[in-house]
Amino acid sequence: MFPFDDVLIQLHPNDPIAIAKSDLQPNTQITLPGGDVLAIRETIPTGHKASLKTLEAGQIIFRYGYPIGQTISYIPAGSWVHTHNVSLHEETSEYSWQVVKPIIPILTGRTFMGYDRPYKKAGTRNYIAVISTVSCSAHVTSQIARDFPNEALMEFPNVDGVIPILHGSGCSLPPGGLSYTYLKRSLTNLAHNPNVAAVVYVGLGCEVMQWEKCHSLFEDHENITLGLVIQEQGGFENTVKAGIKAVRELLPQVNLIERTEQPLSNLVIALQCGGSDGWSGVTANPLIGQVVDQLVSEGGTAVLAETPEIFGAEQLLLQRVSSAEVGRKLVELFQWWSAEARRRGFSVDNNPTPGNKNGGLTTIYEKSLGAVTKAGSTPLNGVYNYAEWIDRSGLVFMDTPGNDPISITGQLAGGCNLILFTTGRGTVYGSAIAPCIKIASNNDLYKRLRKDMDFNAGKLLKCASWEIVSDELLDLLVATASGKQTTSETHGLSESEFVPWQPDPVL
Repeated sequence: MFPFDDVLIQLHPNDPIAIAKSDLQPNTQITLPGGDVLAIRETIPTGHKASLKTLEAGQIIFRYGYPIGQTISYIPAGSWVHTHNVSLHEETSEYSWQVVKPIIPILTGRTFMGYDRPYKKAGTRNYIAVISTVSCSAHVTSQIARDFPNEALMEFPNVDGVIPILHGSGCSLPPGGLSYTYLKRSLTNLAHNPNVAAVVYVGLGCEVMQWEKCHSLFEDHENITLGLVIQEQGGFENTVKAGIKAVRELLPQVNLIERTEQPLSNLVIALQCGGSDGWSGVTANPLIGQVVDQLVSEGGTAVLAETPEIFGAEQLLLQRVSSAEVGRKLVELFQWWSAEARRRGFSVDNNPTPGNKNGGLTTIYEKSLGAVTKAGSTPLNGVYNYAEWIDRSGLVFMDTPGNDPISITGQLAGGCNLILFTTGRGTVYGSAIAPCIKIASNNDLYKRLRKDMDFNAGKLLKCASWEIVSDELLDLLVATASGKQTTSETHGLSESEFVPWQPDPVL
């Protein structure tokens, strides 16, 4: 006989289900809080749901006290509750919002060591970026950056790297379409990410996305921006030589910028979850939410994204917007995605991946309710289109797909200088533009992928103090912003995970 709290977690007293802390075998006897005994009828994997009582067909299932789907068959008490007996019950939402009072930051004086950037937030890294404007110039771009491995930068201790930014687009795009707009915005705004001190654009010459179109649209021009065109330089080798020469001339200038004390208000954090499991919304995501609340109280910025992974939980954001404008813009995003799903003939419940489902997540509503906990509890201060520059502090939202590299690319173009990334199944994502702190939702994952994880939120399942663990994560965030390498950075800076959103067909 097992005490309830030793083997199950019920997230809300109205939930008819509870989450298995470890694999539960048939005939396992569990004492419920009221004294009744629950007999497990079948194997229930860790992170998955067990029915605490008998459920009739057509009954709404709640998690966190919110609906995540409805039963499609009779489910006896002690049964495994998952995709074989629960489906999404989609309803037409009547949206409303609630305007709340803004948070007034109370500065504690805590700082990080960052690179000062006039007119914008401080950098957590000091990079020279070599940016391909089109896939046709990607190889040249890569070859330029590869001439500057870390050992070649020893005499420039304040330069954290020469990074290649590559992608698979830039031509054959409908002029003025979403793909063109998002790519141009990404390439333009990325040059002003606080982690980028200087930029060398590399184009072919005949593409739609000319490098001049990506040149700064900002009023300030403190970043050094250069452009090379392969067809004008005389081909591959000449352009590579010209690019190497340009970077060598930039290195002494960028090296003059040193780390100095910066307030936490200069942090702009991208919030992400990928490879989520049943524990993501129990440990890692709400843990990030606590850190977000601390950061916002210091005047910092946190950027929630992945619009399709908010469906079913949107009201949790709409009930705490800072203005009616913010509420309207958020509703418009959900209406656009709903219309797009109808137009293309797919359901928003197509979002959970096979890995999500293997990890215990049954419907998009369940996934979304866990994902939105990353946003903490502060007011939502702004809503941005994909890759738009973020000019407000506090908690804000950016419209992106649920695909992690595409979503993060938009956040980085918006100005994020650090990434908090939770995972339950495991991911080896790493960005060349901003350090990515990967947070494991459970102990088994942290042990299995120890060289890829930066933090273990699974310790919360062992009754660790939430206050202590959130302070530990905030300490790691500050240390990383000050130069501590993440596990992904020790593997080298990625060339392939800059992926601008391309929703239009290629011409």
